[in-house]
Amino acid sequence: MLELTVFLCGAVVMILELTGARIMAPFLGTSLVVWTGLIGVVLAALSIGYWWGGRLADQGPTRSGLAWIVLGSGVLIALTALLQVPILGLIQAHVPGLHLGVLLATMSLFGPASVLLGMIAPYAVKMRLSSLEHSGAVVGRMYALSTIGSIVGTFLAGFFLLSFFGSLPILLILAAILTVLAMALSPRSGMVIKSAFLVLLTAGGFLHVQYRQALASQGYIDMDTAYNRIIVAEAEEEATGRRLRIMSTGPGWLQSAMYLDDPLELALPYTRFFRLIELYTPDFQRVLMVGGGGYSFPKYLMHTRDTLELDVVEIDPVFTQLAQEHFGFDPYGVEGIRVAVHHQDARRFLNQTHVPYDAIILDAFSAHYSVPFQLTTRQAMERISVNLAEQGVVVVNLISAVSGPDGRMLRALLATMDAVFAQVETFLVADPGDPERVQNIILVAGNGPLRDVDAPAIPGELTDKLAHRWNYPISLDIPLLTDDLAPVERYLP
Repeated sequence: MLELTVFLCGAVVMILELTGARIMAPFLGTSLVVWTGLIGVVLAALSIGYWWGGRLADQGPTRSGLAWIVLGSGVLIALTALLQVPILGLIQAHVPGLHLGVLLATMSLFGPASVLLGMIAPYAVKMRLSSLEHSGAVVGRMYALSTIGSIVGTFLAGFFLLSFFGSLPILLILAAILTVLAMALSPRSGMVIKSAFLVLLTAGGFLHVQYRQALASQGYIDMDTAYNRIIVAEAEEEATGRRLRIMSTGPGWLQSAMYLDDPLELALPYTRFFRLIELYTPDFQRVLMVGGGGYSFPKYLMHTRDTLELDVVEIDPVFTQLAQEHFGFDPYGVEGIRVAVHHQDARRFLNQTHVPYDAIILDAFSAHYSVPFQLTTRQAMERISVNLAEQGVVVVNLISAVSGPDGRMLRALLATMDAVFAQVETFLVADPGDPERVQNIILVAGNGPLRDVDAPAIPGELTDKLAHRWNYPISLDIPLLTDDLAPVERYLP
């Protein structure tokens, strides 16, 4: 029984850690900063638990004592499930800086349970020791079982649990497993308390399922996938009062949006700037879109071009599923238009494809404001350059400022693209007059000189986009990005 306890608790630690990243995603993102803080705090908490568990075991370990430690860790995990939203909401609203917010969130939500889970292995080792003669073998066996459990928990969470269950149900399941384990370890100690807590967890899980079903019937979806935590909901646009269906994977910015009264209209301002391809390469026929999200721009292209060959690269197939179910995307819905959706990493697709595209649009974000680093480097831009047609253009969306510390991402990416492409132009979506404002910025580049878009023949409805072009020098004071060094998280606004 002791060996099973050590194994299961090792698995719980890793499932809790991986689930923690999904819990924090809507409030703090899933950048390298979040993962670093989460891993570091959990390791620190486990170290405290190892020390504390060893000290406690030296005072006389019992099965009842171990059972209460196991139950305590289950209670703390249940409290994490209950308090996650209010704690993360307070941190998001009142704690300045991503790094400090991540540390406070991880310490408050996952630190206490990790401390108790860390106590279990040394406590169980002390219970199993009968003599010093075989102490090395006992210690080695117990910690090997704990590590094997952690490996199993990692694969179970990453390959299965997070793809099929929400983060809150996973926490309730972990708490229930630890409660049953505590009951098995010491059936006669505190059985009423343990049974009552198990009933409470079961009731909480049932109520949560009912609540999620009620939200889904009202158009609110909150789900975990192998790559993201995705929220779909309905909202109202402040300026116009029009109803929207929105999609989000992180704090502060929307992944996609659709007007309920006109599903084909481009709802988010930055997506309207993708229409710059109509100016720079008006006869485009073949387009590559990197990043599907709610598929608003692919849908727009399908319904505004008579003929089109469109490839969409979206690593998360659930985005495509949600786009079809809730955002009106139908890859077969327009006669004469070829749409191919590729569910794989965009860099891998770029490395393997040899198709000359008239336009390549990069609209991929991993978390918070961060473009996936592997799509920002000189080597990635060289692959894009190779796959551009003679008069083709690449359009890149990022979130940054122009100047100051919040403009480092733009200046790094601009330096990188400037080293590969013949000409790069910059458009500030929200406010072209404020270089220090963090906003969507659109970069347009080509292998040769870009088409003169100031000519009188330009369609009138697109000329307003030209007023957002930044016509002043931008200091390229940040080193260009490479596969070897692309610290995009450090350049986050």
